[in-house]
Amino acid sequence: MRGPVLVAVAVVVTIVAVVFAFQRKLVYFPSPGPLPSAGEVLPGGRDVRLVTADGLLLGGWHFEVPGAPATVVVFPGNGGNRAGRAPLARELTARGLSVLLFDYRGYGDNPGKPSEEGLAYDARAALDLVDGPVVFFGESLGAAVAAELATYRAPKGLVLRSPFASLAAVGSHHYPWLPVRMLLQDKYPVLERVSAVDVPTVVLLGTADSVVPPAQSREVATAARAKLVEIAGADHNDAVLNWGPQVVDAVLSVSRAA
Repeated sequence: MRGPVLVAVAVVVTIVAVVFAFQRKLVYFPSPGPLPSAGEVLPGGRDVRLVTADGLLLGGWHFEVPGAPATVVVFPGNGGNRAGRAPLARELTARGLSVLLFDYRGYGDNPGKPSEEGLAYDARAALDLVDGPVVFFGESLGAAVAAELATYRAPKGLVLRSPFASLAAVGSHHYPWLPVRMLLQDKYPVLERVSAVDVPTVVLLGTADSVVPPAQSREVATAARAKLVEIAGADHNDAVLNWGPQVVDAVLSVSRAA
């Protein structure tokens, strides 16, 4: 039996080593450019450049609405690029809010490779571009980025769509046979971070979310002392969770908070 056991151990070790080496390819799924100009997406939009603390130049779109009570900084999830968030920008600007869409390093037409530390730099660079009150809107992985930024500088309000408790928690859900907590280089401890933030917060989830377990989003809502909005039957990437009326209403509610 010794031979088969050694073979099995070798296979497991090899799998773990491969997962460790390529783990960020299992976390980040950027879509490349090129992208249209902001003016092609929405009339009056302008292209902007974000300069990160580690010297990267990132692309973004700024849609300014005169008299807006706040600018919504959108922190995307782990897939696609900012073009996929254009419908959300259209809905929010139509309701009187300014919006900043940007891509993380390695996404869209941006240089660099994504990591937890890198995305934190990117988020700070986005915040530096906005004057006046801001609302953070984070979707999935972006909720983790927004939560970290909120511990650095508190926004007027915080909206977290489909947040996970931590990257290890959601990773363990999908790969229960792997020692995820030991392997992960990026942690994204959302529960820990939202508990340290005291701003008006809304957490949205889809009850049929197949990517982030709804139970984890409920944990985040409890830790953040947030209003919880559950969208019945919605899966992770459904339009209703990306730019639907409950999403827009949640952003408006925190933007108008005293």
